[in-house]
Amino acid sequence: MKGVLLAKRSQREKTLTLDCISHSSAQTQRLGMRLGDLLQGGELILLDGQLGTGKTTFTQGLAQGLGITENINSPTFTLLKEYLGQPQPGIPKGALSYRRPALYHFDLYRLDNPGEIVDLGFEDYFFSDGVSVIEWAEKAGSFWPEEHLNVRLKIMSETKRGLLFIATGEHYCELLRQFQKNAYVTTGS
Repeated sequence: MKGVLLAKRSQREKTLTLDCISHSSAQTQRLGMRLGDLLQGGELILLDGQLGTGKTTFTQGLAQGLGITENINSPTFTLLKEYLGQPQPGIPKGALSYRRPALYHFDLYRLDNPGEIVDLGFEDYFFSDGVSVIEWAEKAGSFWPEEHLNVRLKIMSETKRGLLFIATGEHYCELLRQFQKNAYVTTGS
């Protein structure tokens, strides 16, 4: 995978940033898949960026990493789509960790007031055992819990996208460190 990954740590180790460049939608999806493979449930992933930056493409990759095979598209008109976690191969059906986490895919594009998140009961999803991915997270301002992973996507050219990962909290910093190890490939090959 070509691209540049740079990690910057805060002095307190409570935030970690990772800057990445994707050269295609397929690569953006692969980055999502690598992150999705690491998710255990209970994570909150906030996606920010203009129309066409690849938020849904990244989410499709996350779903693949979670083992979800359903078609993932943006829930712009429904605000939320739920995808059940898939059975894990080799785990007995009655076992506690039989299924991978569910994916809760939100799109807040049509949200007018951040308070609607609470009114609609979405807050319960953010603290569940599933993985919550929120497109247009910036529309809810500072509503989000302090600990989360924010992915800011920006258009650099017709096919090239910049992805800035900002992890806040110990769990998300460790998740981002593991993601960097799993996603980093040198450009020399």
